[in-house]
Amino acid sequence: MRAYSPKNDVQKKSYYNDRFHVVPSVPRTDVQTDEVFLNDLTIFKEKFTVLDAYLEKGHLVIIIEAKNNLKAVKFLKEKLSYDMMMELSAIDYIASRQGFEIFYEMLSMSKHKRIRVKCFIEEKEELSSVESVFKMANWSEREMYDMYGVKVKNHHNLKRILMPDDWYDYPLRKTYPLQGDETAQWYEVDKIFGKEAREAIGPEIRDGAAIDRYDTTRFARLGHEVPYGVDITNGKEPEHTPLAYQEEGGVGLFGVRIIKELHEDKSVQLKKRR
Repeated sequence: MRAYSPKNDVQKKSYYNDRFHVVPSVPRTDVQTDEVFLNDLTIFKEKFTVLDAYLEKGHLVIIIEAKNNLKAVKFLKEKLSYDMMMELSAIDYIASRQGFEIFYEMLSMSKHKRIRVKCFIEEKEELSSVESVFKMANWSEREMYDMYGVKVKNHHNLKRILMPDDWYDYPLRKTYPLQGDETAQWYEVDKIFGKEAREAIGPEIRDGAAIDRYDTTRFARLGHEVPYGVDITNGKEPEHTPLAYQEEGGVGLFGVRIIKELHEDKSVQLKKRR
């Protein structure tokens, strides 16, 4: 672990001076140290080729060939009692390995044990859906397709789940621009008002931290809605839309107010954390 150093200027410079610093991986231990996992792995190896296996943070990690992903997941559920799939997704290794690492996190309720099954596919390689074994894979595989572009065979409805159907590219790939490309910056403006309104409205703000309460020319801001373009830089809301911290009448039960009413003029901002 690196020694702590003040981070007051982290926005100005990186506190990692070593450009090639690689964060140490989680320690791995031999499967021989856990009798339950060792027995499960022995049975699993009789049916499938295991490229690697080890324990990591109390989980058994098994790396298999991608072509066996569906059969392996089904075998673990039906024969080895790993009856719940907690998560599945992809990790982008396109730059270094020209593909994706796919992982399936599974839990055995009877053994109180977790297994992580991993495999690797090339960037444009298709992967078999495990939806027929675990229904939760329906949305997870759609999200994996939506965010990374990983195509899943035999999924009954493989379409985007978070982004619009006509969205360009895949937002969780490491090559995707953090501020979004032209499509991202103008998507809602173009869809709702048309491209001719770009100059009047301006691009969307993609920085989640860039929210100005007194900016009335953006889609989102804190406080009550006010007419477009009204100058409230002096900190005063228009009379017809006073600033309120809770609903009129407050929160109460049987006529008794439970939460104390808050007033802007009585609120203070802490200079430092308590």
